[in-house]
Amino acid sequence: MRFLRRLYNFYIHPDKELARRLKGLIGFTPVHMTLFKLAFFHKSTFSTGEYAISNNERLEFLGDAVLSTIVAEYLFKKYPNSDEGFLTKMRSKIVKRNSLDEIADKMGLDLFLANYNQTRLSKSMLGNALEALVGAIYIEVGYEKTKQYVIRRVLRRYLDIHELESFDDNYKSQLLEWCQKNGRQIEYKVMAKYKSEKRDKFKVAVYVDNKKLGTADDFNKKSAEQLASERAMTALGILGNAGGLPPVTAVEEEEEDSASAHT
Repeated sequence: MRFLRRLYNFYIHPDKELARRLKGLIGFTPVHMTLFKLAFFHKSTFSTGEYAISNNERLEFLGDAVLSTIVAEYLFKKYPNSDEGFLTKMRSKIVKRNSLDEIADKMGLDLFLANYNQTRLSKSMLGNALEALVGAIYIEVGYEKTKQYVIRRVLRRYLDIHELESFDDNYKSQLLEWCQKNGRQIEYKVMAKYKSEKRDKFKVAVYVDNKKLGTADDFNKKSAEQLASERAMTALGILGNAGGLPPVTAVEEEEEDSASAHT
């Protein structure tokens, strides 16, 4: 019955174009088209009281937990001799908001979001959609096949795990250390606090020798400071790799068997 439903979705369903695009993205045609469509509806598109069940927030909540578990298991098996501190830092580098936003952008999820949202797309919507997509896949095919998808089609394609080992993403710490070594004065200022998507958002600026070198907005003040620090380091010309995730240089070979593709 699931096979017939997939055939129907691929050839006849009113959203067959979405079904075909999803197959290219996730490797199979979904049975539950409504679920996958919902993964790309951001809450800012809705203004009615029904918005809580008409956007991707619940799927994002589920996908966040599933993705974190998959990454934790992947790292646990990949680094059998590493301690908890190393594993925690590595997981944080992979599942943090900026990383997921960057991965989702490379995956082309902005094109899916553009089809179902009338609001202006923000970078944070990309990572949210990736988590929601993982949540939808988990409901559709269960944990094991979702794990295969995340490892093969996300981690391997868009991350260089070995480069990530030595990649330092604590830009505030790096900038503070650089300023200390070079006798520079540094100061962080909260320029504004305002409401966005019904939540508090912070605009933070970083000053080096009283010159504003970087600003950033985020729902979390510490995250805004990190992003502002990254921009300041770019302005100073001291940021290696131009920030962001380290580039993918090679595809790893893993021991898992290949997942069988579904029509």
